[in-house]
Amino acid sequence: MNSSTTRISNGRLTVDVAALGAEMQSLTSADGKSWLWNGDAAFWTGRAPILFPMVGKAPDNRIRIDGTSYDMAQHGFARRAEFSLAASTQTMCRFELAPSEATRAVYPFEFLLAVEYLLEGPRLTVSATVENRGRDAMPFGLGFHPAFLWPLPGSEGRPHRVTLDNGGEPAMVRLQDGLVGPDLLPSPFVDGALTLDHAMFDADAMIFPDGAGNGLTYAVEGGPALKLSVDNLPNLALWSKPGVDPAPPFLCIEPWHGTAAEVGSSGELAQRPYSILLPEGQTQRFSWSVELPG
Repeated sequence: MNSSTTRISNGRLTVDVAALGAEMQSLTSADGKSWLWNGDAAFWTGRAPILFPMVGKAPDNRIRIDGTSYDMAQHGFARRAEFSLAASTQTMCRFELAPSEATRAVYPFEFLLAVEYLLEGPRLTVSATVENRGRDAMPFGLGFHPAFLWPLPGSEGRPHRVTLDNGGEPAMVRLQDGLVGPDLLPSPFVDGALTLDHAMFDADAMIFPDGAGNGLTYAVEGGPALKLSVDNLPNLALWSKPGVDPAPPFLCIEPWHGTAAEVGSSGELAQRPYSILLPEGQTQRFSWSVELPG
């Protein structure tokens, strides 16, 4: 599918966003450095997909809504849907996805999903607003999946670290065939800090259901640092594609509200961990921000 791209810029940052999935395609600073993964198909074609109406996988790739079963691919359908450009200025763009025959066939709700990108100085804020336009309470999960370069520009061969603002050591869960496993595992963070190693992802994503807080820094000691903050996104995942040689040159830092279904669960969407049940006529907003160095 061909998809148009919208560019926003404020002299310090330049961002390109595709209508397909309302997905960011590039994040560049004024010095010409690129910070976002480029989607090289040899590793992973994603760059920063929007996850809706669920995060992760469902048992047998099927969800249940009030007992009725529907096909649903991993991370939902928004990332493969063509959004409409609803508004844009030099420093902001807003994309919207409304129901279609295709979405109603797998998710029988009247919704509006709006994704907005806003530049303010060295900071990019990405927000998603979900509105229930139907008459029934609407279950969903929503997540962001941005992939940043690893190593960061100019930092080849140097240790990279994720540091939580709250200094926490949140417990971790792992996936089993794409579903959340039953065991709560010890935290890999020590006093809020985690030095990254590609071997950490041999068992797929590291998922922290709660306790990671609302901010973190992804950085190289003595080198560049990206400062991230989140709102209304209680879950955090770190992921890089496992089983690839050479190691994938990206790190996904994923804030979510909702996770994959649990091992042994029914697949009922409303019963997934951290699933939201949005009443008729109401909205919820979710956002993450990144501040680039310099």
